[in-house]
Amino acid sequence: MTEAITPKLKRVWSEECAAQIVEFAVSLPLLVLFVVGIFDFSNAITLKQRLINAARETARVAAADPANDLGAPSAPVPASIGDAFQVADNYLIAEKINDCGLAGAGAPAVAGLTWTYTSTGTCPGAGISLVINRGCVNQIPTTPGVLNLIGTCVTISYAYKWQFNNVAATFGWTSPALNTMTVTAGAFNEN
Repeated sequence: MTEAITPKLKRVWSEECAAQIVEFAVSLPLLVLFVVGIFDFSNAITLKQRLINAARETARVAAADPANDLGAPSAPVPASIGDAFQVADNYLIAEKINDCGLAGAGAPAVAGLTWTYTSTGTCPGAGISLVINRGCVNQIPTTPGVLNLIGTCVTISYAYKWQFNNVAATFGWTSPALNTMTVTAGAFNEN
């Protein structure tokens, strides 16, 4: 009886009809991982470029504003800093980036010529941080020594949640779900 079953088993196992389905089942999860990774990394690069543009535009506007209001003790937030803050927040909103409630962040932390706005709104992780430094010093080496140029530096830190981790976890690969993107832009003060 076993001799009659053996040729049937050999014939069933030698057929290749189901081989394509098995190959597809094995390769599909890897294909999904690559596709999700491509989309997620391209979204991260796009977000970083938009944050760079927001920081650059904010630095340009702040550098163009006069600096004579920076030492005014009566105003908690100088007009030039308020203008720069509004430009940054409006740019984020116009680019459809979650500003994490930055507009309602309240009074900034002040240290010298640096104003730091931090939101604790609807973003994951640490939210968003906007730092406007109107006394950013850039040193340019020259023949007789060093030339100090005073400018405005704007730094934006934003927590990015990776979607790739949800798919990668099915393969047993884990990494931090949140990364902080930090971008900085500067412009020389005009006034």
